[in-house]
Amino acid sequence: MAVDVIEIVKGEFSSEVLESHDFRSDQTLTVKRDRMLDLFEFLRDDPRLLMNFLMDVTAVDYMRKKEIRFEVVYHLYSQKFNHRVRIKIPVTENDCVVESLVSLWMGANWFEREVWDLYGIKFRNHPNLRRILLYEGFKGHPLRKDYPINKRQPLIGPVN
Repeated sequence: MAVDVIEIVKGEFSSEVLESHDFRSDQTLTVKRDRMLDLFEFLRDDPRLLMNFLMDVTAVDYMRKKEIRFEVVYHLYSQKFNHRVRIKIPVTENDCVVESLVSLWMGANWFEREVWDLYGIKFRNHPNLRRILLYEGFKGHPLRKDYPINKRQPLIGPVN
């Protein structure tokens, strides 16, 4: 029998859940960022859930399609119970910051650096938030929908 992650989370964090849906056992929760560390620690440690594997962290840019421009999206998996959940956290363009999950999953380190590099969303308390795919002199964040496709970047030479 499949675990209803949505109901368990709503039972513990009802005031934090903005919306949820379950389509063909693909469970998704959209939550406020205020208590996100508490929520993710609960998902990882609660014996009914044991979401011990952070599979991915990414982002979505909804530019002009939604009131909130970005969502940071987390995919978690329980190896013990074989269930998954997607957690989405909306962030505005003016306050593009969420808490880092490196303190809970070391694997979040590079995922968060990738989101910072490509979308410009910052992760508070990240141990080493710097570019991971692009060079340090790169201007802008190329997966933002308003990034100019014809933009020329400064040339860099060989590293001596």
